[in-house]
Amino acid sequence: LCSVFWICLYSYIMVWMITVIGFTFGIPDTVMGLTFIAAGVSVPDALSGVAVVKEGHGDMAVSNAIGSNVFDILMCLGIPWFIQTAIIKPGSEVKVIHKGILYSTFTLFSTVVFLILASHANGWKMDRKYGIILLIWYFVVMAFASLYETNLLGNFNPEECDSEY
Repeated sequence: LCSVFWICLYSYIMVWMITVIGFTFGIPDTVMGLTFIAAGVSVPDALSGVAVVKEGHGDMAVSNAIGSNVFDILMCLGIPWFIQTAIIKPGSEVKVIHKGILYSTFTLFSTVVFLILASHANGWKMDRKYGIILLIWYFVVMAFASLYETNLLGNFNPEECDSEY
């Protein structure tokens, strides 16, 4: 129970600080979430992936990465929305003000398709070439996601409100 408290506290502080840093440098919250927060919360997954690969269990590393993302998408979005709309304000809705959600979903889907195609092309084995290919694809995906999140590839996100801070 004490560990859960510390995880919650540090998570809250991390999101708060990332939001402040993004606001200070004029970087939208969505870009900060796609890059820094996503990387920060994925470090434990990456470390566990390295540990199981060293033991010769590459399939477990892949399953961990996919399972973690499925959990993040379905549970980490579903639970807060459920609590808000069923417990805090029953019958309410959570509006997502983001015209780029279709592009975000397509990007996620294309990443899964790319993973399958790259794995097949590499003979379903993990090696240096495979790692480099996945890293390059990550930077390509992050570049495009950041471009449409900052409205450089279209008008997807609303302007942020002015603040006195």
